Amino acid sequence: MSLQLGQVPAIIISSSKAAETFLKTHDINFASRPKIKASELLSYGSKGVAFSEYSPYWRSVRKLCTLKLLSASKVEMLGPIRKEELNVLVKSLKKAALVGEVVNVSEVVENLIENIVYKTILGRSKHEKFDLKKLVQEATILVGAFNLADYVPWLGAFDIQGLTRSLKKTSKSLDEVLEVIIKEHEQISNVDKTHHEDFVDILLSVMNQAIDPENEQNDVIDRNNIKAILLDMIVAGVDTSANAIEWALSELLRHPRVMKNLQDEIQNEVGTERMVEEKDLKKLNYLDMVIDETLRLYPVAPLLVPRECRESITIDDYFIKEKTRVIVNAWAIGRDSNVWSENVEEFYPERFINKKINYQGQDFESIPFGSGRRRCPGIQLGLVSIKLVTAQLVHCFNWELPHNTNPSNLNMEEKFGLSIPRAQHLHAIPSYRLSSDVKDE
Repeated sequence: MSLQLGQVPAIIISSSKAAETFLKTHDINFASRPKIKASELLSYGSKGVAFSEYSPYWRSVRKLCTLKLLSASKVEMLGPIRKEELNVLVKSLKKAALVGEVVNVSEVVENLIENIVYKTILGRSKHEKFDLKKLVQEATILVGAFNLADYVPWLGAFDIQGLTRSLKKTSKSLDEVLEVIIKEHEQISNVDKTHHEDFVDILLSVMNQAIDPENEQNDVIDRNNIKAILLDMIVAGVDTSANAIEWALSELLRHPRVMKNLQDEIQNEVGTERMVEEKDLKKLNYLDMVIDETLRLYPVAPLLVPRECRESITIDDYFIKEKTRVIVNAWAIGRDSNVWSENVEEFYPERFINKKINYQGQDFESIPFGSGRRRCPGIQLGLVSIKLVTAQLVHCFNWELPHNTNPSNLNMEEKFGLSIPRAQHLHAIPSYRLSSDVKDE
């Protein structure tokens, strides 16, 4: 579907066939990003990974992030962080289970993922001096807001919606926080040369140097580039995994049959004498189906970050001019009845018994992480966290909705934005189900 959004021509992609055409066949021609006010102000002139235009600089930065933080070997090395934080959560939930406490599942999952992401990227958990989570949430809302000035540029001078003012305020606050984080790392590096190297340290080690020796343009990153990259990684890491886990648990609570099937699979593989370990995940096929079905219905981003046509092109006799924006509706693609049959709105993991989704860009029936050159570089890291946390929470605990709520009556309203969280937090009562002598490791 094509339409004119103010002064900007746009194409909406809502089918897997069209997605494959634009994101695979003609991927290179639609690999850039449009300039929008939010990324200009929050991402230091769009210098991060998510919103930077397609260029040698972007390729170098993506390569750096992939090799130093998001590669399969690095994801495996970060396993102890996930294990430690998850053990802390299980211990806390065991205490809640003893007294029949109603747990705000959404909140505890968000806090868990937040701590994992912060330790992975920043080398520490929450900072007592500031509320980075709140600022990240504000930034996410602002990036997902429809800004008239992005489509009718002359309106930008009037800031009719007040978005520019809000963006500048949030940008200033985030910059102050990121500056503190960077200075702390610089001080520690100068004093202790043996401390554990996190992603901030890695970026600082290449500051003012050529990012990629193979890049003929010799692109370098300065302090602002580092801040933009860090912000992109934090926003992507915190929001996406937490939302997916919350939706998976919500659907499992609504479907006791699926919950039992998943618990049985994990118990048969792991037993009740220990907790789930990451090495177990590759053997849990039904867990894969549950997560695939969750991501089909609730993709990481309902609308993928817009792409921009780099050069005018004709596709299937349709002329698309340069600078046309391409908006991919991942939410609609995952619910296309022509692909997923008549029960498309139903949570039914068994639909994946003979179908394994390749999230690296080979399958377009479900593209929760995007596809092609601009797909999410953190797919592996995200999937490990989503699967491990979901498996651990349903293996260690049975869950019951409070106030004798019928599972079929659980509110499943979505809150659309840059991501797709639950409109209302999920609350449930845990009861511990493993052997009493299982120790928190």
